Amino acid sequence: MNFKGFLAAGALALVLGGCNFKSVPDPTVSKRDSEFMAKVPDVELDMNFQRYEVDDPTGQAPGTVVVDTKQNFLYLVQANKKALRYGVATGSEAYGWTGTATVGRKAEWPRWMPPSDMLERWPHLKPTAAAGGLPGGPDNPLGARALYLYDHGKDTLYRIHGTNEPEKIGQSVSSGCIRMRNIDAIDLFNRVPLGAKVVVL
Repeated sequence: MNFKGFLAAGALALVLGGCNFKSVPDPTVSKRDSEFMAKVPDVELDMNFQRYEVDDPTGQAPGTVVVDTKQNFLYLVQANKKALRYGVATGSEAYGWTGTATVGRKAEWPRWMPPSDMLERWPHLKPTAAAGGLPGGPDNPLGARALYLYDHGKDTLYRIHGTNEPEKIGQSVSSGCIRMRNIDAIDLFNRVPLGAKVVVL
């Protein structure tokens, strides 16, 4: 192992020390997924925000999705006191959202419609809204997959979704939605059914 590799391994050990963890392989993707994701900038993600199986820190029932907005992690609780942990980008302090919801809808390469509060802040998006939104694809901020969060059958307008800005994973930068790397959004999408409980802390 070269010196750079040794430092990287040491940093990972410090970050994850005391935690039983293992890497989780990438999901199988479609031809369209591969083609679209190839057009999104490739970044070297901080090791701490890569996908791992870890000891479950949430205490929630298996199948529950828990988002820790302070640490920028999303957990999918598994059996045997384990969880899959993903790095995410979450809402900035002014736009953060917390609460309990369910997955009311799922979509692959979803269309994006700027919400009204975003249009008020960023009027340059009005032409996008007037055109019926932005079709799914590599330039779409919702990325490869979206889980739509509902509260008692009503759309909260918050999503767990992919991103075309993977360099922001691990930061608090969004307008309240939870962003994931596209490959992680696909992995989560494949594992989480409609009706799953989502807790955002």
